[in-house]
Amino acid sequence: MAIENFDESIGAHFQFALFFSCKKAVEYDEEYEDVTVNQMLAPRSQETDTTLILNNLLKDYDQKLRPDIGGKPTVVDVDIYVNSIGPVSSIDMEYQIDIIFAQAWTDTRLRYNSTIKLLTLTANMVGLIWIPDTIFRNSKDAEAHWITTPNQLLRISSSGRILYTLRMTINAECQLQLHNFPMDQHSCPLSFSSYGFPRDEVIYKWRKNSIELADQKSWRLYQFDFTGLRNATDIMKTTAGDYVVMTVYFELSRRMGYFTIQTYIPCILTVVLSWVSFWINKDAAPARTTLGITTVLTMTTLSTVARTSLPRVSYVTAMDLFVTVCFLFVFASLMEYAFLNYYCYRFQKPKCGAKKDKPRASAQPQDYTTLSLSCSPTVVTLNNTMYWQDYDDTCLYECLDGKDCRSFFCCYEECKDGDCRKGRIHIDIGELDSYSRVFFPTLFILFNIVYWVGYLYLM
Repeated sequence: MAIENFDESIGAHFQFALFFSCKKAVEYDEEYEDVTVNQMLAPRSQETDTTLILNNLLKDYDQKLRPDIGGKPTVVDVDIYVNSIGPVSSIDMEYQIDIIFAQAWTDTRLRYNSTIKLLTLTANMVGLIWIPDTIFRNSKDAEAHWITTPNQLLRISSSGRILYTLRMTINAECQLQLHNFPMDQHSCPLSFSSYGFPRDEVIYKWRKNSIELADQKSWRLYQFDFTGLRNATDIMKTTAGDYVVMTVYFELSRRMGYFTIQTYIPCILTVVLSWVSFWINKDAAPARTTLGITTVLTMTTLSTVARTSLPRVSYVTAMDLFVTVCFLFVFASLMEYAFLNYYCYRFQKPKCGAKKDKPRASAQPQDYTTLSLSCSPTVVTLNNTMYWQDYDDTCLYECLDGKDCRSFFCCYEECKDGDCRKGRIHIDIGELDSYSRVFFPTLFILFNIVYWVGYLYLM
């Protein structure tokens, strides 16, 4: 009896435990199912409503026709968000810009009545409705972004208002005026309009605060500074009609750091280096000639390198002017020694004859080309300028045959004390290096003052 009662007790407990566990499982399943159903009810309802709305909107919709065709023109409001600008290519005369281009218009055919006031759709819907045929008129190349999905957004409100945005990268043309290069400033445009609809069918308008800029730290304006922007609306008259053209102008100013390091400083140092020859003895012909030729070749190389960052324009830029003047200074330094060497060794004082109390004007002159090279002083008149130098007391200077004091060569005594000295500047050719040490630096400093003040502040 005890064993049977124990078995019945165990069976009762087992049935009770089994019933309790089954009850908990049922409650758990019911709770789980209730939660799941409650979470999915709303999305399924919205999904159904949205599908019905789109099906009804597109049932008799013709995307080939613009809104209000045959009536008032369609007004397209435009916004631009600039992600980045750059780089700017001076050689190709273009710049790159990354933008999000937003257009908004009203299409009464897409109005609907629902508790869902705004439908946010993907790019798959873009080809099913009418969108403006906007083109960028000064673009050389454009690329839409498709990773990871097409970067397009389409929103339709219950009132029929449509917002369409697209991210794109454009290589736009910018006609650079390089007269003041590398101190130039430019207004690079981004121009767009409708391709086929004139202004009596489609009108573009700027919205308030329609152009916004991203953080400029990510921009790639390596040689330029962004100084501002402005927008404009113009009417372009063509044989096909009058079109509304919208333009954004990006103001850019070139930075001079790169060109100062690569061109201006080397040119200035090369010119200064050419002046070293003025302190080298005039008899050291190899040293002075080598220095002069080296500086001339260096300037030739610098002028070639300076042109590599420019298109082949036919006018003279500011950098071309500076490099050319520096080349002329270097070339003049070389020619100065050639001039000095020629007159110091070509025109020498005549042979010293017997010492006389007074030179005779009627004495027969001897041929100047046969004069001895033992004496260095000479008297020369160039462009109404006389160069002369004293001789030793033992050297007498005789007049050339048929010449007087107003000719190229003149008598020594008369040129020294006579009337022909009046109104003439007397320069010693032997001291030409001393004059050049002052003349060349002074003239080069004056040129730099005029150059930098003129291009930085007056142009």
